[in-house]
Amino acid sequence: MSRVARIPVQVPAGIDVQIANGAITVKGPLGTLTQAINPLVAITRQGDELTFAAVGESREAAAMSGTFRALVFNMVTGAGKGFERKLTLVGVGYRAQAQGAALNLSLGFSHPVVHQMPAGVTVTTPTQTEILIKGADKQRVGQVAAEVRAYKPPEPYKGKGVRYADEVVIIKETKKK
Repeated sequence: MSRVARIPVQVPAGIDVQIANGAITVKGPLGTLTQAINPLVAITRQGDELTFAAVGESREAAAMSGTFRALVFNMVTGAGKGFERKLTLVGVGYRAQAQGAALNLSLGFSHPVVHQMPAGVTVTTPTQTEILIKGADKQRVGQVAAEVRAYKPPEPYKGKGVRYADEVVIIKETKKK
């Protein structure tokens, strides 16, 4: 059995978990998240704890029990506290501005880049060179952050581009004569 699946998921007050019709739904102050239940995983609720067990003795069932436990833990955390990714812009003239559900980026191209945010994801710009992406769904927040970073990933010689706040860019040495 997966070692991760042995740890039960604590459901805090204010979070409602429903297990029905082959799906698990987590409702909280930041939104509602739903995930289809894999038939290889058995979920039981005991008070404010969710426990996960593999159905059968196969390796796939053991692996899926740990994976599903991690997914449900992220759903409970996201519905309660939410997730955020911070991006920084490095480069002269690189700017970001949030306007409603759109993010306007000036990244040194001849045209401005406009990125539309999907439902459930919000974006703020505390300064012109910082982008804060927030949401309840961890996967969606990470995907949006990766899409914004992909417009201009950091280059290895000067480090200019869009990078995660905790990302370390190793600068290469330039060619010498």
